Amino acid sequence: MKQNFTVRQGALDGVEAFLSVAQHRNFRRAATELGVTPSAISQAVRALEARVGAALFIRTTRSVGLTEAGEIFLARARPAFEELVAASGAARELGQRPAGLLRLTVPRSVVPILLEPLIASFCQAYPEIEVELAASEELVDLAAGGFDAGIRMGQFISPDMVAVRLTKPFPLVIVGSPAYLASRGRPARPDELREHACLRLRRSNGALAPWSLNDKGHSIEIAVAGPFIANDFPTMLGAAVEGLGLAQVPSPLAADAIRAGRLVAVLEKFVPMAPGVFLYYPSHRQIMPKLRAFIDHVKGRSRAAS
Repeated sequence: MKQNFTVRQGALDGVEAFLSVAQHRNFRRAATELGVTPSAISQAVRALEARVGAALFIRTTRSVGLTEAGEIFLARARPAFEELVAASGAARELGQRPAGLLRLTVPRSVVPILLEPLIASFCQAYPEIEVELAASEELVDLAAGGFDAGIRMGQFISPDMVAVRLTKPFPLVIVGSPAYLASRGRPARPDELREHACLRLRRSNGALAPWSLNDKGHSIEIAVAGPFIANDFPTMLGAAVEGLGLAQVPSPLAADAIRAGRLVAVLEKFVPMAPGVFLYYPSHRQIMPKLRAFIDHVKGRSRAAS
């Protein structure tokens, strides 16, 4: 199929000229209102009539009136055009100041340890922005899902995204409950994990994630086994607290349980470092003010914390 290299004239071409002439019943006054020549107004109206397939005005040397088709067209085109103008104004307003709905896709694990304090301070700073969090482990398409941005650990973010750091790098700790370790013993080396009940994570693509470890600077992966599989870190952490087995989770998520003595870290010398958590969004030339305000707020909080 042959492609056109120009955009065809749209149904709205000439509508503003028609509405102005219909209001003033005069081509010259319509031209003055729109800041164009009377000839330009006349050409626009004639082109519109040709596309509609009916005469819209009755023209004499002394007056301009509407035909029956013109009356019908005016009755339906005027409110539609006014709504279009209002929509343009509303969109323009969102493009000029931080306001509107900011939609973020986030994993469940970052909500309590990172986003709750951050979102609270952001909502207080920008009361005209509504924040919607969609908590999911799925790596969703931001554009297809209607999201302004996402939050994920750095290793899961596509390289074509712009990423803003939210946390420093942190270890992926291995933890177990005191009761579990008392009954099964404490592993001393990575290869001993094969003798333990290890809780596993199912990724969004359906695959079971191996455990990652670091042995004297060399990254290794171990296919562990155990009685429980979850699709997010908080659920897996809760199972570890209940004594179902060992779990490998981000250290900020396990910090409170470790401090409270409900979990104990093991194999500390072998745990790997994760790059941290990042806010990410598509690379656009123009970022909406609501997202720009959130990015600036994130950076400001990060500087204050460092």
